[in-house]
Amino acid sequence: MKRIGIIGVGEIGRAIVVGLCEGAEEPPEVFLSPRGARTAAELSSSYESVRVCADNQAVVDRAELVIIAVRPYDRQEALTGLRVDPGKIVVSLLAGVGIDELRRILATDVPVVRAIPLPPVRERDSVTVTCPSHPDVDALFERLGGALPVEDEAAFSVFSALTGTLTTHYSYLATLASWAVGQGVPAEVADRYVRSLFQGVGRSLGDEGRSLAQLAADHETPNGSNERVRTTWFNDANSEALGKVLDDLLARLR
Repeated sequence: MKRIGIIGVGEIGRAIVVGLCEGAEEPPEVFLSPRGARTAAELSSSYESVRVCADNQAVVDRAELVIIAVRPYDRQEALTGLRVDPGKIVVSLLAGVGIDELRRILATDVPVVRAIPLPPVRERDSVTVTCPSHPDVDALFERLGGALPVEDEAAFSVFSALTGTLTTHYSYLATLASWAVGQGVPAEVADRYVRSLFQGVGRSLGDEGRSLAQLAADHETPNGSNERVRTTWFNDANSEALGKVLDDLLARLR
């Protein structure tokens, strides 16, 4: 796709533009809605192939593939009345909004694909879940780190629920650093060490020859420190509580 439109230029919209354009020999033309005006203006001044349109309809008219990245509760205001002509492809990043509902809002029968891009697409280093598989949409996200098509929206919702754990992970790391500060370690030293510790864990995740359970087992010794923390803090009750939260989130997303 050579002409891509983005309606709703927030953090994910920015990441997609940077991933497509930064250092690219032949970046696509990207048309941005005026929604998120400051970010849109920054991107258009940074990349020659990026333009800000007068309104959302202009984005749809000029693009071959339109990415909808507004907040879910803004969808009616942002999308009602838009005309989506045949030949377009719509990619929805709206969490909890199914394909049928989006078709009703847009009054269109063009291909609609749901996707879950994450901020690391800016470095072209993040797999994006898509549903249903579409060659042009999957090719777009392959450029941004990889596409992971799933069979149906029920499976897609499971992956959407998993993304809801991201900030919990960051808060877990912040809690570790805060504990170290409470033990007298300077804040900047604690922060640096915790970041380094878990960046190493991130690199080990690249070893797809070992399951996640095997990676956990390989990083602890019997009666060692890691086993002690895992078995006393992340116990069965803790695991069940996390599963319950995810079950509730999945029910809401579906």
